[in-house]
Amino acid sequence: MKYKAIIFDLDGTIIDSMGIWRQVDMDFLGSRNIGVPTDLFDSMPQGNSYNQTAKYFKDRFLLPESIEEIMDEWTAAVKWHYEHDVLLKDGVRDTIIMLRNLNFPLAIGTSNHDDLASLALSQHDLHQYFEIIVTGTHDMLGKPFPDIFLKAARELSVEPETCIVIEDTLNGIRAARAAGMYAIAIRDEDSAPQWEQMVSEANFHADDYFTIQNHLKELLS
Repeated sequence: MKYKAIIFDLDGTIIDSMGIWRQVDMDFLGSRNIGVPTDLFDSMPQGNSYNQTAKYFKDRFLLPESIEEIMDEWTAAVKWHYEHDVLLKDGVRDTIIMLRNLNFPLAIGTSNHDDLASLALSQHDLHQYFEIIVTGTHDMLGKPFPDIFLKAARELSVEPETCIVIEDTLNGIRAARAAGMYAIAIRDEDSAPQWEQMVSEANFHADDYFTIQNHLKELLS
């Protein structure tokens, strides 16, 4: 197979930020004196986009705020973390630069918000390496449905089966496979409970980007 493009997830794949989202959700409920249900993170429907997750919170916790107001509050909270204490995953910058030096088009396929995705990339001086950014703000199903990745392929003008996806979650791996793409799983502590299943469903898996770089060189040579 001749691969033509690489699509990266964002949170947990490029930036080390997955734990921040859980904290923001807990702080959001705590500020309203709402206890965090023990099943909160396991019970949210699979494939929720940013908008859909806000609607889930509004409906489950009977919140008076609009969906837009909920998203705005989350965005402001996460924005602070992105600007102050979110780091890149080790080795990801070198991997991105290596791929661009090989003239492979790169895209972001994330369930995150448009503004936050752009901020995260700009904050780490990576925005210029990506031709396309597809986010969960758009009106489509989120992961594990393939919509985000299929839209990225369309905007890159490549066939889905010629794309490689790098992901840190089980839903992300399933979305990539559902899109007919080659799925690489990168380990992230937040997804550790799902790692064994991710390994079984991904085309390739790795604990670090050094291993992924070597694998990509083999695939793309």
